Formats: sequence, C-alpha cells, structure tokens
Amino acid sequence: MRLDELELESWGERIGIKIKTPAVIALQGRLGAGKSVLARAIGRGAGVTADMPSPSFNLLLRYSTSSGREVVHVDLYRLRSPDELWELGWSAIGQGNEILMVEWADRAGPFMPQDHWIIGLSAPYDDRSRRDIEIKRIGRPPELPSFRTSSLSK
Repeated sequence: MRLDELELESWGERIGIKIKTPAVIALQGRLGAGKSVLARAIGRGAGVTADMPSPSFNLLLRYSTSSGREVVHVDLYRLRSPDELWELGWSAIGQGNEILMVEWADRAGPFMPQDHWIIGLSAPYDDRSRRDIEIKRIGRPPELPSFRTSSLSK
C-alpha cells in the first residue's frame, strides 16, 4: 500500500484509538521514512496530549493517557547490542495496558516480544510525500485497523 503523510497520520490515529492492549508495534524504515510521524499519530489516537519528541537520545519515553492506557515509545537506533535492552527495563514493557512502539526493532534481535506487528515504511519518494507501507504480523498480536481504501493512493 502507498500512503501520503496525511493518510499515514490518519491511519496512525485510528490505530491508537482502536488497538487493544497490550500491543507491540515495530516501526522499520530508513532515517526520514516516517517512523516517528506514525508513532506520534498512534500516541495522539491513544490519548497522549503531551509533545512526543523522538526518543533517539533518551531511548525510551513513556506517556500516560486519560483512558488509562500507557504509550511507550522506544528508539533502539543507538543500541550497540541486544543485551543493552535490559537496562531499559525491557522485560517489563509491552504488557498490561500498554501500546509499545519500537523504532529500529531489528536491534532487539531475538528479544522482541513473541506477538507483534512490523510496519515497514519506505522513504517518501514524490512531492506528495507518499511512501510504501508493508505490514507483517508476527504471532498473535491484537488486530490493527485496516487502511481506508477510499483514501489510498494507487
């Protein structure tokens, strides 16, 4: 599928509104592909009202919502080894009433939770900032809302 930035944000907000917890979403793509854009949209949909900067330097940022859900945004780009995950409290995140979004999830290696989604984003390639989106289900994570086909670019 191919989405422009507004469609990507709209879909992200729908994910945040509708996804059941616990939910783990791996966000993949090169720098500038829109991983943080999608993560912020999911957070907004889930009820995060605070600014959501990229967690590149903090590695992990946690947000409470008025609905009682927690949104956890992790960026593993600076991780040197999957063994460093434990310093982030890795074994305790992505459970309960949480939506866990992991940028650069491939750096978690075999420690990614068994049930999660992988959303791959290509870098924008035209003046409408359209990007290809690939979705892969690993295990049995909660359902993602589908794209709204009437608003998709071909």
